[in-house]
Amino acid sequence: MGTIENIFCSSPSGVLSFVGGGGKTSLMFHLAGLLVRSGRSVLTTTTTKIFVPTAEQSETVLVDSDPRAVLKSAASRHNYSGHVTAAARHYEGGKLKGFAPEEMAVFKESGLFDWILVEADGAAGRPLKAPAEHEPSIPSLTTVLVSVAGLDVLGRPLSDQFVFRSRLVGGLMGLAEGETITESALAVFYSQPSGPFKGAPSGCRRFIFLNKADDSERRTAGERVAGQLRRTGTAAAEALIVGQAREHICVHSVHSLVTT
Repeated sequence: MGTIENIFCSSPSGVLSFVGGGGKTSLMFHLAGLLVRSGRSVLTTTTTKIFVPTAEQSETVLVDSDPRAVLKSAASRHNYSGHVTAAARHYEGGKLKGFAPEEMAVFKESGLFDWILVEADGAAGRPLKAPAEHEPSIPSLTTVLVSVAGLDVLGRPLSDQFVFRSRLVGGLMGLAEGETITESALAVFYSQPSGPFKGAPSGCRRFIFLNKADDSERRTAGERVAGQLRRTGTAAAEALIVGQAREHICVHSVHSLVTT
């Protein structure tokens, strides 16, 4: 089945961006830890906002509006662990404000990091979201794009309580406010060109990560979503992963969506 770092980061280096619903930050920092333990250097950052990471998530946090100053500081650290988190400035509510998507080129061209992991979307903690006209904020250098959704949204009514930008999600799913979000509706959502992978750079690899597969019922539901996506033949992504990203990343199943 393969480990998550080998699935997402099979190349020696690249830029991986996360979009979609809740769980992106946990997935990003867990993946960073796995990559560092495999001997690769990692930058975690954002083009939106993230909470200041805990010491367990990232020991080194550098905040400067100038990416070159961040690089200089990272390169000069004798205790550099292979993982740096960077942001442009502190933001209200204990958050960090990130860099513009085009500034990722400065980090990439430096050659200091094998992998750059970017949270490129916000969902206010909801398990599902659709991008507004100005979203998501994906760097053009992205080589791997991962769309995250929480399986806990299944069976819930379509509303702002559970879905960020619920009207947009409903339009993509074909559901009215208050109607139940089903496995079929989630598969339809992922098959839409203006849906979760809107703005994906040409040629980047695309993956779906269905998070919060906390029990056998949710795991089976995730597998059924993958089956329905395969039957649509739209090739929304290369593969769908059913898993969890809380204390650590757990991959329960991987489903190829590429039809031959």
